[in-house]
Amino acid sequence: MAESRVVLVTGGSKGIGRAMAETFRDAGYRVAATYRSGGVPDGVLGVTCDITDQGQVDQAFSTIEAELGPVEILVANAGVTRDTLLMRMSDEDWDTVIDTNLTGTFRVVRRATRPMMRNRFGRVILISSVVGLLGSPGQINYAASKSALVGMARSLARELGSRNVTANVVAPGFIETDMTAVLPEETIAGYKSRIPTGRLGTVDDVAHAALFLAGEHAGYITGAVVPVDGGLGMGH
Repeated sequence: MAESRVVLVTGGSKGIGRAMAETFRDAGYRVAATYRSGGVPDGVLGVTCDITDQGQVDQAFSTIEAELGPVEILVANAGVTRDTLLMRMSDEDWDTVIDTNLTGTFRVVRRATRPMMRNRFGRVILISSVVGLLGSPGQINYAASKSALVGMARSLARELGSRNVTANVVAPGFIETDMTAVLPEETIAGYKSRIPTGRLGTVDDVAHAALFLAGEHAGYITGAVVPVDGGLGMGH
């Protein structure tokens, strides 16, 4: 069955990544998740991995391949933020975000797609952000890293489409997570006033978009950017 395919979710210990690991697990997939701290959901193969280290990436894939088999569906979710206004943003703030969100994703994608090409099946799903296309003050590094994933996915779609490997982007908007839970109520109200659906998204909203793109019925969708943002980023 297609649902028994092997899925890797990077950054699967909390928030959106954890929800995606749980959603794929509950749908019958064999799921592995990388994490740097914390843990992963029950029934998911947890592998510690810092995606800024190519050696750790290679080791993580070797472990997953030995335990579950080749990764057939990659959900590249791991990311960090170092928010501050441009004039205060240090080189370290920039390098940390780019090396994790962009270069780290590149490392994982490069390692994942080799077996996909050999097996003539693969789904690559990159988790971007509405911020990548809309922009956000104080997030120049984050926005740059997330918008770059669109170019990565679309180039990958053109390179690997003939091998039955698709590459798509999911762009979440403001999602209810531990990160948004600490924001002041007036800030949340401000977000909601800009979102046509009038609410923040849930981690399940994002997870089910990824689940659809991974499925058998999404084989003719590639190079797409799927916004999960309640309409916030329309036209961008």
